[in-house]
Amino acid sequence: MDSTYCPAGRIGDLGVSEILTITARANAMKREGFPVIILGTGEPDFDTPDHIKDAAIEAIRQGQTKYTNLDGSPEMKRAIRDKFRRENGLEFAANEVTAAAGAKQILYNAMMATLDAGDEVIIPTPCWTSYFDIVRIAEGVPVAVPCPGEDGFRLSAAALEAAITPRTRWLLINSPSNPTGSAYSAQDYLPLIEVLHRHPHVWLMVDDMYEHIVYDDFRFVTPLALDPSLKDRCLTVNGVSKAYAMTGWRLGYAGGPAALIAGMAVVQSQSTSCPSSVTQAAAIAALDGPQDVLIPRRASFQKRRDMVVDALNQIDGIFCRRPEGAFYTFASCEGLLGRVTPEGRRIDSDRDFCAWLLESADVAMVPGSAFGLSPYFRISYATSEAELAEALSRIAAACATLRAAE
Repeated sequence: MDSTYCPAGRIGDLGVSEILTITARANAMKREGFPVIILGTGEPDFDTPDHIKDAAIEAIRQGQTKYTNLDGSPEMKRAIRDKFRRENGLEFAANEVTAAAGAKQILYNAMMATLDAGDEVIIPTPCWTSYFDIVRIAEGVPVAVPCPGEDGFRLSAAALEAAITPRTRWLLINSPSNPTGSAYSAQDYLPLIEVLHRHPHVWLMVDDMYEHIVYDDFRFVTPLALDPSLKDRCLTVNGVSKAYAMTGWRLGYAGGPAALIAGMAVVQSQSTSCPSSVTQAAAIAALDGPQDVLIPRRASFQKRRDMVVDALNQIDGIFCRRPEGAFYTFASCEGLLGRVTPEGRRIDSDRDFCAWLLESADVAMVPGSAFGLSPYFRISYATSEAELAEALSRIAAACATLRAAE
């Protein structure tokens, strides 16, 4: 009998995230002594606030280290419901909310609970790389709908209408967005909601993970708050990872129809079971506790955003729109394509550009093609101002050495 590993068809064409691959390469270079600055990780550089850490420590001391209810303790669900009511104007019953080991698991549970082979999920692109692979693992078909920069990287009603088929199961929207930082206002959402009303078989999943990281005068809104009639077919997803700098704690949550939440619990029951009891104690403190901790962090992110956008737009061949939220810029390098490096290497794609910058300038970024749109590159500015300034200086100096092809 052949003992060679044979992957299941559902993962045969999937691989580790390109973001993780680039980060691993950059970290390996750092260990070898190269002064690499990594601008690829979607993780706040701030620490988890002390009152949240204290709540976890106290939970451990009190022996809260056992299993909880499958998809969240009663206290966790109460905190989730209170959050939705207080911040979003949404009312959910206890059986209409769920908690899991990260928002990624929420998305995974939902897709596994609803998709049959061949069902389609419309995903505005560029998008977070995991969306496509989660749909594929659930044997669904991700339908990429390109959203160009001139449209603010936002989905239009016409493009949504054109993408819907009888097999469409979900529309998945992330606002503010990873990787672009673009966000949907009420005026942006309303035309999409009108399209959804014409197609009642299409459900809406919204990833609001960056809700609290918005800038200037932008006002965050989630679609269900605009049209409560969508409640029977809308899943509102969120988590504590980004706003509260709790990426490693792993706690995501969502509100949606009771039947869907119950189906997601079935999936979770056979994978991770309940989220960590200690993490739930910390997440309750995050959602219930003082929110003023978010204000100076948001201001710091905005200052960094402006630093990055302004510096990139001073480089010949690069254009960067000013994002409304999150902590990413998504800049075009189209003006650099066709140019030649001092080593004689021609830059023909965003992947070429990012690979060259890592090798020649010790700056790690993620090419836009990893997110489904070229020729762009993503910078995560969730790092110190000093590192950002140095990285931007290196990028500018490197780009200045590029010459036109002969």
